[in-house]
Amino acid sequence: MIRVYNKLLDTLGHKDWWPARTPFEVVVGTILTQQTKWENVEKAIVTLRENGLLTPGDLAVADISKIEGMVRCTGFFRQKAKRLKDISQFFSDNPEILETPTDELRELMLSLKGIGHETADSIVLYAADKPKFVIDAYTKRMCKCMGIDGDYIELQSLFEKSLPLDVPLYKEFHALIVEYGKQFCGKKRCDECVLVENINGRLNRRKQSNEET
Repeated sequence: MIRVYNKLLDTLGHKDWWPARTPFEVVVGTILTQQTKWENVEKAIVTLRENGLLTPGDLAVADISKIEGMVRCTGFFRQKAKRLKDISQFFSDNPEILETPTDELRELMLSLKGIGHETADSIVLYAADKPKFVIDAYTKRMCKCMGIDGDYIELQSLFEKSLPLDVPLYKEFHALIVEYGKQFCGKKRCDECVLVENINGRLNRRKQSNEET
């Protein structure tokens, strides 16, 4: 996997992701980014910030209809507003929660309604600065094109075993995969792919070598 990382880094450059002013803003972003584009999340976060609702305490006690209006642009706004209220209350009640050890923090996040593996790991990695590799749809697609199958936990284990235990590297690699997915997978530029072409070439050469022997 480190070769994949280096190839993406050489091709796409540093991404410096996740853009946020505070760890809790990252948490809010992980909820809002579900099933929408980041551009919509940015609009909602700006609105929440302008209204003083980017702290756990303030967001937890805000009127839910007001929150719904502010996050409407991200889609599923009623569901997301409720999840924001719930997680804000949790963080307000547990202000030191991000200091919790990695695996325990992950389990706590997963125990909250509406928080799945990807969202929990995004909070652990980007808000708490703890080493958990995030597996998203782009990562699954990239792996499939590389001939690697597996569920969320299996793919996560593969990445974590193949890479140094390094939070900045995890962040950069995940961001690069997202950008790669947008530029190539999302635009169906498979014949131009910077990864699969090289990988398939190596596989074909290996196959040819095996046939010759």
